[in-house]
Amino acid sequence: MATPLESLPVELVADILGELDIASLVTVSNLSRRLRAVASEPSLNPWRRPILRNLLSPDEDYEPALRHLSVRQTVPRQNWVEILTLGKAEYLLFEMTLPNLKEAEWEECFRRRFLPGWIKWKKEGSWKAAFLKILHRLWHRSHSSCTADEAWTHYIVLNRNGSANLLDGSSRNYNPLTIFHEIKLQNNLAHLMTHARLVVEFKDVRIIALGVLTKPRSAFSVNHNARLFLHPPGITKGEEDESTTSGSISDGSDESFQSLLEAPVPVKNHHGNPKDLYRELTHPLPSRSHAKYPFYTPGGEDKRWLGTDELEEGGRQWVGPMLITAQLIGPQTKEPLGDGPPLQDLDLLVGAGRSQYASLTWADLTAIAPWLEFAQKITGPGLGH
Repeated sequence: MATPLESLPVELVADILGELDIASLVTVSNLSRRLRAVASEPSLNPWRRPILRNLLSPDEDYEPALRHLSVRQTVPRQNWVEILTLGKAEYLLFEMTLPNLKEAEWEECFRRRFLPGWIKWKKEGSWKAAFLKILHRLWHRSHSSCTADEAWTHYIVLNRNGSANLLDGSSRNYNPLTIFHEIKLQNNLAHLMTHARLVVEFKDVRIIALGVLTKPRSAFSVNHNARLFLHPPGITKGEEDESTTSGSISDGSDESFQSLLEAPVPVKNHHGNPKDLYRELTHPLPSRSHAKYPFYTPGGEDKRWLGTDELEEGGRQWVGPMLITAQLIGPQTKEPLGDGPPLQDLDLLVGAGRSQYASLTWADLTAIAPWLEFAQKITGPGLGH
């Protein structure tokens, strides 16, 4: 004899409902009082899996039922933090009916989606206004060459002596390859090839590092902070199966969201088990290709580990300065260049959709790589004397 669905434990019912698409779940949640109670219970939250299947789909082709999901009272509020964090900018701005959220929830959406340095744009308004304003600005800049909102683009240079400089260039003609070539000329490295590495990718922006890989003639030319930036101390490519936290977007908790006071990545002590020293970054939240950052994320897009032990590929090391910049992600940014390996070197910097950049600040670098320690942080050019 078949067991009626409503006689099953609520946890099992919620698990079954989580296998449905959004439109079917909307229908089923209105079939009876018990199914409605299960669907609307935040601790069970059967909506999370179908919503994430839409948000994390490679083609970003969302179900029509997602567009006006905010009018459904059975959808627990915590789902909207993930929708606003992971959803397409143009979809959120021009197609979706947005929910009524508390200021703390809009703040959480802002901090999860955007770099911390962008909080300066909030000013006196609400977190909702700041979120939508920044989202529209990013969408506009990623679809055009307009630089009216940000005349100067900031970037960071890690020096081989342990210091770092926060510098800027005109946004209208900002080109990290050109800037780094000038840096190489100043350091007698112009004869060596520039290499670029994708450090971490977020929904709207990705962090790229430009440096020189070679076999150094002496230890004085090696940039130790450059390697530490790409390879957090104690973490290896083999840690991917052991580093899981509730902040992961692949199989995390159904809790509403983490406290803003909870630091996403612990920092200073480099000794001990990496799982105890680091946690996956959540503010801002990396994209699926770097979901386990700062740990290694399987899948082929996390290319920070291309060598072994203390050496990069071919037994080389990072020498001289390293430039770190934030590149906006547009519709064509991820299309392969065709020449050379994907997601590294020229494929990251040359081609359609790779000419728009955003400012990178000290706060952003601290959020992305809190384990880095500098002899001196210098705002502007020079040695800081």
